[in-house]
Amino acid sequence: MAKFYSELTEPLQNFIQKQQIFFTATAPRQGRINLSPKGMDTFRCLDPKIIAYLDLTGSGNETAAHLQDDGRLTIMFCSFTDTPLILRLYGQGRVIRPTDPEWETFYTYFNPLPGQRQIIVLGIESAQTSCGYGVPIYEFMGERETLVEWADNKGEQGIYEYWQAKNLKSIDGLPTHLLSD
Repeated sequence: MAKFYSELTEPLQNFIQKQQIFFTATAPRQGRINLSPKGMDTFRCLDPKIIAYLDLTGSGNETAAHLQDDGRLTIMFCSFTDTPLILRLYGQGRVIRPTDPEWETFYTYFNPLPGQRQIIVLGIESAQTSCGYGVPIYEFMGERETLVEWADNKGEQGIYEYWQAKNLKSIDGLPTHLLSD
C-alpha cells in the first residue's frame, strides 16, 4: 500500500528513468486545476530532493501561471508494465525561463528540442508510492514526432509569435511571464 518518502531513493530514481510519460498537476489559488501529460525525454532527477523538466511549447501555459500564483506542483509517474507502481512527487515548483540567470546551469541537463519554452523545477517535499494495481498494462510504441515537426516548421519567430498569442496568460487570465525579462 501507500508509502511516503522525504526524498527520491535510488530505486525510485531508477523507476522514473524507465518511464516514458509523466503527469503534472497544478492549481492557482482561485481557478481551474490543470493536469498535463508530458514525455519526450524531458525529465531529470538532479538530486534526491530536486527534479526538473524541459517544458515544451503547448497550446497553453497553465503550469507556469499556476506556479507563479501558488507554487504547488504534483508530478505523477505510473507504470504501465507488468510491475505495477504509482509514484507521486509533491512540492514547490518554479519556472526558469531562457532569460533567467539560472537557465544555463539547468539547461545543461537537457538535450535541445525544438519549441523548448522553459524549465520547471520541483523542490520535493515528499514522495508517495502506491500499488497501481488498477492501472492497465500498455506497450510503449514510440515518441510522437508531431510536436517536434510542428516547432521546426514554425521556426524561432513563429514560436515567439505563438507564445505571444497563446502562452502569456492562463485560461483563468493569470500571467505566465513567459516573455518577461
